[in-house]
Formats: sequence, C-alpha cells, structure tokens
Amino acid sequence: MALPDNLKQAAEEAEDLPNPRDIVAEDEEVPLEELFDEAFMTAHTAFDTFDEMVAESPSSASSASELELIPRGEWNEFVAETTDFDDEEELVFAVRDHWVATKLGLN
Repeated sequence: MALPDNLKQAAEEAEDLPNPRDIVAEDEEVPLEELFDEAFMTAHTAFDTFDEMVAESPSSASSASELELIPRGEWNEFVAETTDFDDEEELVFAVRDHWVATKLGLN
C-alpha cells in the first residue's frame, strides 16, 4: 500500500494515471464497504469487514449503516484497541489513502 508519506511520490512516478473523474464523480459518495475493503481491513484491523468491526464495537450498532450509534469517545477507544491507528481520524485518513492508491493502481 502506498503510505500517506509516499502517495504523492508514487503518483508522480506513475506513467499512466487515470482521470480522477473516471474513478469517481465530483459529488459521488463512495460506499463505506468500498473504502474499507477486505485488503485494508485484514491488514490494519482485527476484522475482515467494516460491518464486522462496527458490530463488535461497544454499542448497539450491528453494521456500518449504524455507525452513528456509537459514541465518538467509545469509537476512538475501540479503534485504538483493534486497529493500527490511534483514533478515527487516523483510520479515516489511512483508508482514504488506501482507496486512492488502489484506484490509481499505486499499491
């Protein structure tokens, strides 16, 4: 995976990058399941899917669609305990970089 520090360098060294609009439209939302794919989840968390991670959290949430049911403090602690990241912010930035690198063929 292209890490945040070298994602820009990997993109600069790539010979043929697709047009970003061919990957995702300007206001298109990327589903959580696509962002948190199995490769990311198994490499950086104790879970195979994001739904599984949410369901195992200390809350009544049973899937990613219910993520908002988890209090932020509890979610940050859970992320720190079950992933390679210190909190939700680190997790989100890492998955964003993973998704971009995957879409651009940089990893």
